[in-house]
Amino acid sequence: MTEKYGVMVCGHGSRDEGAVTEFAAVAKGIAERLPQYQVDSGFLEFATPIIRDGLDRLRESGHDHILAIPGMLFAAGHAKNDIPSVLNRYAAEHEGLAITYGRELGIDLKMIRAAGDRIREALEAADTQVPMHETMLVVVGRGASDPDANSNVTKVMRLLWEGLGFGWGETVYSGVTFPLVEPGLEHAARLGYKRIVVFPYFLFTGILVNRIYDYTDKVAAAHPDIEFIKAPYLNDHPLVLDAFAERVTEILAGTNNMNCGMCKYREQALGFEDEVGLKQESHHHHVEGLNAKEGHSHDHSHDHSHDHGHDHSHDHGHHHHPYPHADHPLGPVSMKKGR
Repeated sequence: MTEKYGVMVCGHGSRDEGAVTEFAAVAKGIAERLPQYQVDSGFLEFATPIIRDGLDRLRESGHDHILAIPGMLFAAGHAKNDIPSVLNRYAAEHEGLAITYGRELGIDLKMIRAAGDRIREALEAADTQVPMHETMLVVVGRGASDPDANSNVTKVMRLLWEGLGFGWGETVYSGVTFPLVEPGLEHAARLGYKRIVVFPYFLFTGILVNRIYDYTDKVAAAHPDIEFIKAPYLNDHPLVLDAFAERVTEILAGTNNMNCGMCKYREQALGFEDEVGLKQESHHHHVEGLNAKEGHSHDHSHDHSHDHGHDHSHDHGHHHHPYPHADHPLGPVSMKKGR
Protein backbone atom coordinates (compact mmCIF):
# COMPACT_ATOMS: atom_id res chain seq x y z
CA MET A 1 0.00 0.00 0.00
CA THR A 2 1.38 3.40 -0.99
CA GLU A 3 1.90 5.87 1.84
CA LYS A 4 0.17 9.21 1.61
CA TYR A 5 2.58 11.92 2.73
CA GLY A 6 1.59 15.18 4.35
CA VAL A 7 3.78 18.02 5.61
CA MET A 8 3.54 19.66 9.03
CA VAL A 9 5.37 22.93 9.80
CA CYS A 10 5.79 23.29 13.57
CA GLY A 11 6.14 26.86 14.77
CA HIS A 12 6.93 28.18 18.19
CA GLY A 13 4.04 30.63 18.49
CA SER A 14 3.85 34.21 19.70
CA ARG A 15 1.46 36.59 21.40
CA ASP A 16 2.38 39.10 18.71
CA GLU A 17 -0.25 38.99 15.96
CA GLY A 18 2.29 40.18 13.40
CA ALA A 19 4.52 37.19 14.11
CA VAL A 20 1.59 34.78 13.75
CA THR A 21 0.63 36.39 10.43
CA GLU A 22 4.21 36.19 9.17
CA PHE A 23 4.45 32.53 10.12
CA ALA A 24 1.28 31.86 8.14
CA ALA A 25 2.84 33.57 5.12
CA VAL A 26 5.95 31.41 5.45
CA ALA A 27 3.86 28.23 5.72
CA LYS A 28 2.01 29.31 2.58
CA GLY A 29 5.31 29.90 0.79
CA ILE A 30 6.52 26.43 1.78
CA ALA A 31 3.28 24.91 0.47
CA GLU A 32 3.73 26.69 -2.86
CA ARG A 33 7.16 25.06 -3.20
CA LEU A 34 5.77 21.59 -2.38
CA PRO A 35 2.61 21.31 -4.53
CA GLN A 36 2.78 17.50 -4.39
CA TYR A 37 1.94 17.55 -0.66
CA GLN A 38 -0.77 18.91 1.57
CA VAL A 39 0.99 21.29 3.96
CA ASP A 40 -0.41 22.24 7.35
CA SER A 41 1.02 24.12 10.30
CA GLY A 42 0.57 24.71 14.02
CA PHE A 43 2.20 26.26 17.06
CA LEU A 44 3.84 24.94 20.19
CA GLU A 45 2.37 27.69 22.37
CA PHE A 46 0.74 31.14 22.56
CA ALA A 47 -1.19 30.89 19.29
CA THR A 48 -3.65 28.74 17.42
CA PRO A 49 -3.87 26.37 15.70
CA ILE A 50 -1.67 24.22 17.89
CA ILE A 51 0.49 21.48 16.39
CA ARG A 52 -2.04 18.77 17.25
CA ASP A 53 -4.72 20.62 15.26
CA GLY A 54 -2.61 20.52 12.12
CA LEU A 55 -1.79 16.86 12.69
CA ASP A 56 -5.51 16.14 13.10
CA ARG A 57 -6.32 17.77 9.78
CA LEU A 58 -3.65 15.81 7.93
CA ARG A 59 -4.63 12.51 9.52
CA GLU A 60 -8.34 13.06 8.94
CA SER A 61 -7.68 13.79 5.26
CA GLY A 62 -6.12 10.36 4.83
CA HIS A 63 -2.40 11.00 5.37
CA ASP A 64 -0.62 8.14 7.09
CA HIS A 65 2.94 9.49 6.99
CA ILE A 66 3.60 13.06 8.11
CA LEU A 67 6.85 14.83 7.37
CA ALA A 68 7.26 17.34 10.20
CA ILE A 69 9.79 20.16 10.30
CA PRO A 70 10.54 22.72 13.02
CA GLY A 71 9.87 26.26 11.81
CA MET A 72 12.99 27.44 13.58
CA LEU A 73 16.45 28.69 12.77
CA PHE A 74 18.45 26.51 15.16
CA ALA A 75 17.97 23.37 17.23
CA ALA A 76 17.78 24.24 20.90
CA GLY A 77 15.29 23.04 23.51
CA HIS A 78 12.14 23.66 21.45
CA ALA A 79 13.37 21.81 18.36
CA LYS A 80 15.23 19.09 20.28
CA ASN A 81 12.74 18.37 23.05
CA ASP A 82 9.40 20.16 23.00
CA ILE A 83 8.29 19.59 19.41
CA PRO A 84 9.54 15.96 19.23
CA SER A 85 7.66 15.27 22.47
CA VAL A 86 4.39 16.56 20.97
CA LEU A 87 4.95 14.58 17.76
CA ASN A 88 5.93 11.36 19.53
CA ARG A 89 2.94 11.52 21.83
CA TYR A 90 0.57 12.14 18.92
CA ALA A 91 2.01 9.24 16.89
CA ALA A 92 1.70 6.93 19.89
CA GLU A 93 -1.98 7.85 20.21
CA HIS A 94 -2.80 7.05 16.57
CA GLU A 95 -1.94 3.55 15.43
CA GLY A 96 -0.80 3.29 11.82
CA LEU A 97 0.37 6.90 11.64
CA ALA A 98 4.06 7.56 11.00
CA ILE A 99 5.63 10.93 11.76
CA THR A 100 9.17 11.62 10.54
CA TYR A 101 10.85 14.68 11.96
CA GLY A 102 13.15 16.85 9.87
CA ARG A 103 15.90 19.15 10.95
CA GLU A 104 15.99 22.87 11.64
CA LEU A 105 17.23 25.42 9.11
CA GLY A 106 20.67 25.52 10.75
CA ILE A 107 23.80 26.75 9.03
CA ASP A 108 22.79 26.90 5.40
CA LEU A 109 24.28 28.99 2.61
CA LYS A 110 20.79 29.87 1.38
CA MET A 111 20.09 31.35 4.81
CA ILE A 112 23.38 33.26 4.73
CA ARG A 113 22.51 34.69 1.32
CA ALA A 114 19.07 35.69 2.58
CA ALA A 115 20.65 37.40 5.57
CA GLY A 116 23.13 39.14 3.29
CA ASP A 117 20.25 40.48 1.21
CA ARG A 118 18.56 41.93 4.30
CA ILE A 119 21.79 43.62 5.36
CA ARG A 120 22.37 45.02 1.86
CA GLU A 121 18.82 46.40 1.86
CA ALA A 122 19.62 48.35 5.01
CA LEU A 123 22.96 49.62 3.70
CA GLU A 124 21.44 50.72 0.39
CA ALA A 125 18.74 52.66 2.23
CA ALA A 126 21.26 54.48 4.43
CA ASP A 127 21.67 58.23 4.01
CA THR A 128 25.46 58.14 4.07
CA GLN A 129 28.18 56.19 2.32
CA VAL A 130 30.72 54.64 4.67
CA PRO A 131 33.37 52.16 3.47
CA MET A 132 32.67 48.60 4.52
CA HIS A 133 36.01 48.34 6.29
CA GLU A 134 34.86 51.20 8.54
CA THR A 135 31.50 49.54 9.19
CA MET A 136 30.86 47.00 11.94
CA LEU A 137 28.26 44.22 11.92
CA VAL A 138 26.40 43.15 15.06
CA VAL A 139 24.23 40.05 14.61
CA VAL A 140 21.56 39.52 17.27
CA GLY A 141 20.56 35.94 17.97
CA ARG A 142 17.54 34.75 19.92
CA GLY A 143 19.67 33.20 22.64
CA ALA A 144 19.14 29.74 24.12
CA SER A 145 20.22 27.62 27.05
CA ASP A 146 21.94 25.40 24.48
CA PRO A 147 25.53 26.42 23.67
CA ASP A 148 25.40 24.63 20.32
CA ALA A 149 22.56 26.85 19.11
CA ASN A 150 24.28 29.97 20.45
CA SER A 151 27.52 29.10 18.72
CA ASN A 152 25.68 28.77 15.41
CA VAL A 153 24.67 32.43 15.59
CA THR A 154 28.34 33.33 15.92
CA LYS A 155 29.13 31.25 12.84
CA VAL A 156 26.38 33.04 10.91
CA MET A 157 27.90 36.36 11.98
CA ARG A 158 31.36 35.31 10.80
CA LEU A 159 30.09 34.16 7.41
CA LEU A 160 28.28 37.48 6.94
CA TRP A 161 31.24 39.50 8.20
CA GLU A 162 33.69 37.85 5.88
CA GLY A 163 31.27 37.50 2.97
CA LEU A 164 30.26 41.16 2.91
CA GLY A 165 33.63 42.58 3.95
CA PHE A 166 32.75 44.34 7.19
CA GLY A 167 35.55 45.83 9.23
CA TRP A 168 34.54 43.91 12.34
CA GLY A 169 31.78 41.67 13.63
CA GLU A 170 30.22 40.80 16.97
CA THR A 171 27.38 38.57 18.18
CA VAL A 172 24.89 39.47 20.90
CA TYR A 173 21.67 37.84 22.10
CA SER A 174 18.16 38.95 22.99
CA GLY A 175 18.05 36.79 26.10
CA VAL A 176 18.88 33.58 27.96
CA THR A 177 22.63 33.83 27.32
CA PHE A 178 25.18 36.62 27.12
CA PRO A 179 26.11 39.25 26.06
CA LEU A 180 22.71 40.90 25.80
CA VAL A 181 21.95 43.59 23.23
CA GLU A 182 22.60 46.75 25.24
CA PRO A 183 25.99 45.80 26.79
CA GLY A 184 27.00 44.25 23.47
CA LEU A 185 26.25 47.42 21.53
CA GLU A 186 27.96 49.55 24.16
CA HIS A 187 31.03 47.37 23.71
CA ALA A 188 30.77 47.72 19.92
CA ALA A 189 30.55 51.49 20.20
CA ARG A 190 33.96 51.58 21.90
CA LEU A 191 35.74 49.85 19.00
CA GLY A 192 36.04 52.98 16.86
CA TYR A 193 33.88 52.15 13.82
CA LYS A 194 31.99 54.95 12.07
CA ARG A 195 28.91 52.84 11.39
CA ILE A 196 27.32 49.83 13.07
CA VAL A 197 24.75 47.61 11.37
CA VAL A 198 22.46 45.77 13.80
CA PHE A 199 20.89 42.69 12.23
CA PRO A 200 18.36 40.55 14.14
CA TYR A 201 18.85 36.99 12.91
CA PHE A 202 15.18 36.22 13.53
CA LEU A 203 12.54 34.69 11.29
CA PHE A 204 9.61 36.77 12.51
CA THR A 205 8.72 40.01 14.21
CA GLY A 206 7.65 40.19 17.85
CA ILE A 207 8.39 41.81 21.17
CA LEU A 208 12.04 40.81 21.08
CA VAL A 209 12.72 42.25 17.62
CA ASN A 210 11.05 45.50 18.66
CA ARG A 211 13.19 45.64 21.79
CA ILE A 212 16.34 44.98 19.77
CA TYR A 213 15.54 48.04 17.67
CA ASP A 214 14.65 50.04 20.82
CA TYR A 215 18.00 49.22 22.43
CA THR A 216 19.75 50.14 19.20
CA ASP A 217 18.09 53.56 19.36
CA LYS A 218 19.07 53.93 23.01
CA VAL A 219 22.74 53.17 22.42
CA ALA A 220 22.76 55.29 19.25
CA ALA A 221 21.47 58.29 21.24
CA ALA A 222 24.38 57.87 23.64
CA HIS A 223 26.88 57.76 20.74
CA PRO A 224 25.80 60.41 18.21
CA ASP A 225 29.16 60.23 16.44
CA ILE A 226 28.38 56.68 15.25
CA GLU A 227 25.77 55.86 12.62
CA PHE A 228 23.58 52.94 13.68
CA ILE A 229 21.64 51.09 10.98
CA LYS A 230 18.80 48.69 11.82
CA ALA A 231 18.61 45.87 9.27
CA PRO A 232 15.34 43.98 8.73
CA TYR A 233 14.92 40.41 10.00
CA LEU A 234 14.64 37.43 7.62
CA ASN A 235 10.85 36.95 7.37
CA ASP A 236 9.63 35.28 4.14
CA HIS A 237 12.72 35.85 2.02
CA PRO A 238 12.49 33.47 -0.98
CA LEU A 239 15.72 31.72 -0.01
CA VAL A 240 14.34 31.08 3.49
CA LEU A 241 11.31 29.42 1.93
CA ASP A 242 13.58 27.39 -0.37
CA ALA A 243 15.58 26.19 2.64
CA PHE A 244 12.42 25.14 4.47
CA ALA A 245 11.21 23.17 1.44
CA GLU A 246 14.59 21.41 1.28
CA ARG A 247 14.20 20.32 4.90
CA VAL A 248 11.08 18.42 3.85
CA THR A 249 12.48 16.80 0.72
CA GLU A 250 15.69 15.72 2.45
CA ILE A 251 13.67 13.61 4.90
CA LEU A 252 12.62 11.30 2.07
CA ALA A 253 16.03 11.53 0.41
CA GLY A 254 17.66 10.15 3.54
CA THR A 255 19.89 13.16 4.12
CA ASN A 256 18.06 14.46 7.16
CA ASN A 257 21.12 14.81 9.37
CA MET A 258 20.91 16.86 12.54
CA ASN A 259 24.23 17.68 14.16
CA CYS A 260 24.05 15.50 17.25
CA GLY A 261 27.79 15.59 17.83
CA MET A 262 27.47 18.94 19.60
CA CYS A 263 24.14 18.22 21.32
CA LYS A 264 24.28 18.83 25.07
CA TYR A 265 21.72 16.05 25.60
CA ARG A 266 24.04 13.46 24.03
CA GLU A 267 27.58 14.62 24.74
CA GLN A 268 29.24 16.46 27.60
CA ALA A 269 29.29 20.08 26.49
CA LEU A 270 31.56 22.30 28.57
CA GLY A 271 29.54 23.73 31.44
CA PHE A 272 26.45 21.62 30.62
CA GLU A 273 27.77 18.18 31.56
CA ASP A 274 24.87 17.27 33.83
CA GLU A 275 22.27 17.62 31.04
CA VAL A 276 23.36 14.49 29.15
CA GLY A 277 20.45 12.09 28.86
CA LEU A 278 17.75 14.38 30.22
CA LYS A 279 14.23 13.12 29.61
CA GLN A 280 12.69 14.30 26.33
CA GLU A 281 9.51 16.11 27.28
CA SER A 282 7.61 19.22 26.28
CA HIS A 283 7.50 22.06 28.78
CA HIS A 284 4.73 23.88 26.92
CA HIS A 285 1.61 21.71 27.15
CA HIS A 286 0.01 24.16 29.57
CA VAL A 287 0.12 27.04 27.07
CA GLU A 288 -0.82 25.26 23.86
CA GLY A 289 -3.18 27.54 21.99
CA LEU A 290 -3.19 30.25 24.63
CA ASN A 291 -2.51 33.87 23.85
CA ALA A 292 -3.22 37.29 25.31
CA LYS A 293 -6.65 37.48 23.70
CA GLU A 294 -7.67 34.21 25.31
CA GLY A 295 -6.78 35.32 28.78
CA HIS A 296 -3.15 34.25 29.04
CA SER A 297 -2.53 37.08 31.43
CA HIS A 298 0.26 35.85 33.71
CA ASP A 299 3.26 37.46 32.07
CA HIS A 300 5.02 34.21 31.53
CA SER A 301 8.34 36.05 31.04
CA HIS A 302 8.12 34.05 27.82
CA ASP A 303 7.56 36.90 25.41
CA HIS A 304 9.42 34.61 24.56
CA SER A 305 11.99 36.27 26.79
CA HIS A 306 12.87 33.60 29.40
CA ASP A 307 14.12 35.22 32.61
CA HIS A 308 16.84 32.68 33.16
CA GLY A 309 16.95 31.52 35.32
CA HIS A 310 15.58 29.37 34.50
CA ASP A 311 12.60 30.47 36.51
CA HIS A 312 9.36 31.24 34.67
CA SER A 313 6.99 33.55 36.47
CA HIS A 314 4.12 31.11 36.55
CA ASP A 315 3.27 28.23 38.81
CA HIS A 316 2.47 25.48 36.39
CA GLY A 317 5.06 23.34 38.09
CA HIS A 318 7.39 23.05 35.12
CA HIS A 319 10.92 24.29 34.91
CA HIS A 320 13.87 24.03 32.60
CA HIS A 321 17.28 22.82 33.67
CA PRO A 322 19.10 25.74 35.36
CA TYR A 323 21.36 27.74 33.08
CA PRO A 324 24.92 27.48 34.44
CA HIS A 325 25.72 31.21 34.10
CA ALA A 326 22.46 32.71 35.32
CA ASP A 327 24.31 35.41 37.27
CA HIS A 328 26.60 36.53 34.44
CA PRO A 329 27.01 40.35 34.60
CA LEU A 330 26.32 40.77 30.86
CA GLY A 331 23.21 38.59 30.94
CA PRO A 332 21.36 36.36 30.70
CA VAL A 333 18.23 38.06 32.01
CA SER A 334 16.33 38.88 28.86
CA MET A 335 15.74 42.33 27.50
CA LYS A 336 13.06 44.13 29.46
CA LYS A 337 11.05 47.15 28.51
CA GLY A 338 12.33 50.19 30.33
CA ARG A 339 15.52 48.59 31.64
